[in-house]
Amino acid sequence: MSGSRLALEDVEVRHGEVVAVAGVSLVVPAGRVLAVTGPSGAGKTSLLWAMAGALRPDRGRVLLDGIPVGARHQAAARGAVLVPQGNGLATVLTAAENVVVPLLAQGHDARDATARGEEALRLVGLAEWRDHLVEELSGGQAQRVAVARALAARPTLLLADEATSELDSGNRGVVLGALRAAVERGAAVVLATHDPEAAAAADAELALDEGHATWVRPFT
Repeated sequence: MSGSRLALEDVEVRHGEVVAVAGVSLVVPAGRVLAVTGPSGAGKTSLLWAMAGALRPDRGRVLLDGIPVGARHQAAARGAVLVPQGNGLATVLTAAENVVVPLLAQGHDARDATARGEEALRLVGLAEWRDHLVEELSGGQAQRVAVARALAARPTLLLADEATSELDSGNRGVVLGALRAAVERGAAVVLATHDPEAAAAADAELALDEGHATWVRPFT
């Protein structure tokens, strides 16, 4: 897949009486990285889930290449991949299986899925850990497996929620470099992060505070 242009038009997300995302409008071009920053509770996760089709906005629209994003499965079919907080890995599977099994479920043949999995694990520095169960990995290693799983899908839109939160500086650089591999294929990438170094490595930065967005560095 090539990349997609992501656009939000006056998107509002509410959780009951709480406004998690307050009228956010933005564009992330294909082949660029946006960092979304802000304190815990600022609305970063709600924003990413709305981008992924996992939360339906109470107002406004999310569009990929000008077409409204539907439900989560529809967004996924169009190449939107979400790396959630907590990684979402199956602990009974190995690192490689966690990357390959979703590809098999999507209809890829075993040879292609295995090759993609090996490439993705290499990109995040975990080729030698491919046969380890998730429960044998550190939190940071599991986080990198989750990123590898997303990369192996070759997304048009990659949404990563705190994908570097448990990593030291060296492995942070590895993951940011791996995300750039998705960008080089044309994907739009959105990284929600508390990490100023990760934010600085993005092409633009948007700060959230109680759901309200302010550009720290817009795209140029």
